[in-house]
Amino acid sequence: MTVGVVLLLYATVAGTLGARALTRSGWAARAPLLAIAICLTAAWSVIAALGLAGLTLAVHATALGGGLSHLIGACVLRLRALYATPGGATVAGLGLTLTGSVAARAVVSAATLMRASGRQASRHADMARMLGTPSPALGAVLVAHPHPTAYCVAGRRPTVVLTTGAAEVLAPDQLASVLAHEKAHLSGHHHHLLALARIARQVLPFLPLTREAEAQVARLVELHADDAARQVSGPGPLAAALVLLATVASPAAALAASATDTVQRVRRLLDPAPPLDNGRRRLLRATAALVACTPVLIALAPAGLALALGRVPGT
Repeated sequence: MTVGVVLLLYATVAGTLGARALTRSGWAARAPLLAIAICLTAAWSVIAALGLAGLTLAVHATALGGGLSHLIGACVLRLRALYATPGGATVAGLGLTLTGSVAARAVVSAATLMRASGRQASRHADMARMLGTPSPALGAVLVAHPHPTAYCVAGRRPTVVLTTGAAEVLAPDQLASVLAHEKAHLSGHHHHLLALARIARQVLPFLPLTREAEAQVARLVELHADDAARQVSGPGPLAAALVLLATVASPAAALAASATDTVQRVRRLLDPAPPLDNGRRRLLRATAALVACTPVLIALAPAGLALALGRVPGT
């Protein structure tokens, strides 16, 4: 079985079963930031595997085989034999097409998303500042509107927006926890994490892992922001504020305090599970690192084998 086929198999299995493993993992709510890291690492690992699969399928028809052999000091013939795939130029062309398609979709999706989200965020923040009144005491822009809501807008001018309706209905400790939640989104750069997940979905929308990555990350960043806000006033005020704000609609395309799985979030706040121990956290970090390296390790396995078993030129 060639390296390219192994990489394709890895991408298929991880892209199909990875989403199920993440959604069923009970530890994710206990360590949301670690869960985000593993989710994004797994999604982009699948994308990298597909790109590397195309390169390894094409390596025997290009100068890469010879260059790689000199780079690692291994036998050219052994490398070519280990990397070679049946089909000749046809398979090589398909491999290069696969790699080019994955790379092009990633670049185009990232550029399009960054441009669109940047413009939208700047426009939204400017509009809020124009219509509202900056409140240094709250660290937010106060907009006169009876609709009680709070949300943040990332971008060049990160802004927390609070309506007068929310300021009136929320108790001081509830208001402080909601504002802390929104500020945690900004300080944690959660919009960047969501962008990575959204780009992965646009690159490979047909695989469950990449297709569901954005929803998973959106849920987990809310939990991470909840954890930060809980340190301000405790879990009770934030839980009460979530219930109150969940009775009204949230603004579109915003990281709102009332946005995701309110009932589960309230239960998590009022009846928290014990935090993960250090050993479990180290294991999860090692898992994320392993997942990130797996496509590269698979792609370089024949080169390593050639170095171990082949002749070093000149000896």
